[in-house]
Amino acid sequence: MKKEFDILVIGSGLGGLVSALVLAMEGIKVCVLEKNNQYGGNLQTFSRDKLIFDTGVHYLGGLSKGQNLHQYFSYLGIMDELQLEKMDEDGYDKITFGDDEIEYPHAQGYENFVEQLSEYFPEERENLEDYCEEIQRVCSQFPRYNLVGKDNYNEEILHLNTKRFIESLTTNKKLQSVLLGSNFLYGGDSENVPFYVHALTVNSYIQSAYKCIKGGSQISKLLIRRLREHGAEVHKHTEVSEFIFNENNVLAGVKTTSGKEYLAKRFISNIEIRSTIKLIGEERLKKSFLNRIMSWEPVPSCFSVYIVLKPQSIPNFNYNIYHYSKEELVWNAYRYEKNSWPETYMLSSTQSKHYPRFAESLTAISYMDFDEVKEWERTFNTVADEHERGELYETFKLEKAEKMINALEKKIPNLRQITSKIYTSSPLSYRDYIGSFNGNMYGYSKSSENPLKTMVSPRTKIDNLFLTGQSVNMHGILGCTIGAFNTCAEILGKELIDERLTQLINKNKSEK
Repeated sequence: MKKEFDILVIGSGLGGLVSALVLAMEGIKVCVLEKNNQYGGNLQTFSRDKLIFDTGVHYLGGLSKGQNLHQYFSYLGIMDELQLEKMDEDGYDKITFGDDEIEYPHAQGYENFVEQLSEYFPEERENLEDYCEEIQRVCSQFPRYNLVGKDNYNEEILHLNTKRFIESLTTNKKLQSVLLGSNFLYGGDSENVPFYVHALTVNSYIQSAYKCIKGGSQISKLLIRRLREHGAEVHKHTEVSEFIFNENNVLAGVKTTSGKEYLAKRFISNIEIRSTIKLIGEERLKKSFLNRIMSWEPVPSCFSVYIVLKPQSIPNFNYNIYHYSKEELVWNAYRYEKNSWPETYMLSSTQSKHYPRFAESLTAISYMDFDEVKEWERTFNTVADEHERGELYETFKLEKAEKMINALEKKIPNLRQITSKIYTSSPLSYRDYIGSFNGNMYGYSKSSENPLKTMVSPRTKIDNLFLTGQSVNMHGILGCTIGAFNTCAEILGKELIDERLTQLINKNKSEK
């Protein structure tokens, strides 16, 4: 006899795991199915030369006591076990341009943020204060950003354009570029993206910025441990290939590639929204809905270079560097000329276990269009087989790695001499390991002209099917966590979720 669950979650990205755990904590019988060898979606890490590298999560924000992600993770029972390291308080991100040797800091704490940048832009202090005030105002308008509160999106805020706001704030071109310098965190289009995307992204980090010691996968491991403690089942190597509808046209179960069937009363899809549509079958959905989803533009993908360093070769730096060859590139950093790639990159270091003052590895990431790897799009690889896609692909990756090293040597002149090994990942790696459409990093591009176009309800037209994850409204660790609570509110009722979170807030207040 087939086992039936109350809730079946397809995909084990953060949104799926958080949704599953919130429901399991309420005594609901939950099962999570993951197609790959590793759980966690963007939280996945990989190991080379006994070193751990993150694929998607390089740092986290809002994790100090009382802040929103800290409270959500406390509710889930994983906060106290996370191994974290606070990043440089006077500059967790540093923005650099071309040959300009100044590293412009983004500091933790709003007063400190203003203070640090005022050293370089003394006449802009008031404008910096206005910028910080607007970020906090916009964030306060978002449902569940502060756990409990607003129910609906504020239309006026959704239409606020990043470019227009930043240009109205200051005429100083350099400062405009500095404030937009970390836009890699939402996909690089500061010209068209709504300001709320920028605000929600940077606010968490200004509040507090942390690195995960031993990588972001510890978050998914802790969530899975908690799920199992609450009696949930979690299975990997279990790819859903088909939705099973009963004679009344109600979604009743799923079939996997191995032919196994899982039955459930309700379902949450945490996989890419286009993949969900394929499983549902286009004939079951309205043409207008399909056309809207298919017209979404994916956020760009990226190419990453992972550099293993020789011991004690360069000091560790406890911040990220966002570099642009030209200041004006911040407006749409993902548009690049192939012959001058990489025109922008993000660079981070990992502290050595044996020599804590030094870095043991570097990770450098730059934008890359899926078109660059299109000739290999029919190949799939989710095991570490270096030559799965053939010699031409290996040559392509090697050439790109060389170009990245050339760019990085302008900052670290002897980088080649101190490099022990180099590993790479391309848009194909992101597509295959994370399941994103064309390897996109953060779901789909949002536009201030039509912000509602890319917003979808967690509740679908199929009564017992719900959505969560970065394809649905908000990306990033905080975005997916909030999204998961919104999905659970559709299933359990908003009142229950509000009650649980209010209890948590009150408990935290009484402990102060």
